[in-house]
Amino acid sequence: MSSLNIHKSPKMFILYCSLAGFIAAWGISGLLVSIDLISQTPLGSFFGVIGISLGYYDPFTAQLIGFVLHVVTGTIAGNIYGQVSLFWKRMSPYSARHGLKTGMIVGAVLWAVFFVPVASLAIQPMIDSFNRGITPNQYVYSLASNFNGLYGIIIAGSLIFHLIYGALLGYMSGRMTDIKAFVYPKTI
Repeated sequence: MSSLNIHKSPKMFILYCSLAGFIAAWGISGLLVSIDLISQTPLGSFFGVIGISLGYYDPFTAQLIGFVLHVVTGTIAGNIYGQVSLFWKRMSPYSARHGLKTGMIVGAVLWAVFFVPVASLAIQPMIDSFNRGITPNQYVYSLASNFNGLYGIIIAGSLIFHLIYGALLGYMSGRMTDIKAFVYPKTI
């Protein structure tokens, strides 16, 4: 059995990291909905804010667009994590424990590079404009008023959510490395 010719597949590694990003994004989406339940805001408020910032003012459409973009972004982040890990071995999740650490780094980088600028430069000004002026409908007004004055809390809380996302992403990627999910017998 030791003479088996083994081949590591970088394509499978990237695919599994993308899958881990997809699963982690779904997990965080569930946590975001639970925050809506706890704060007694309408379910899907976070996703609705993403949708209305893109001009979708219908509640269902805004939430659907926001949710899909959130999951797609998490999947792409997992893919990029896998690609970077192939070339920068220190970021590679060679075990579940190391993946947990590197994944949290990825979560913090996503927060700093992507979330904070989008929230600061696009979403918060849009919420402020809806609070000061005329809104397209009652749904937009209720979302804008629910998020009014919460910018600091949202930025700080989102760091925690991004660290959780990164931990899930890194742990799952590292666990798949532990079980050798990217290794298969090489055919001759």
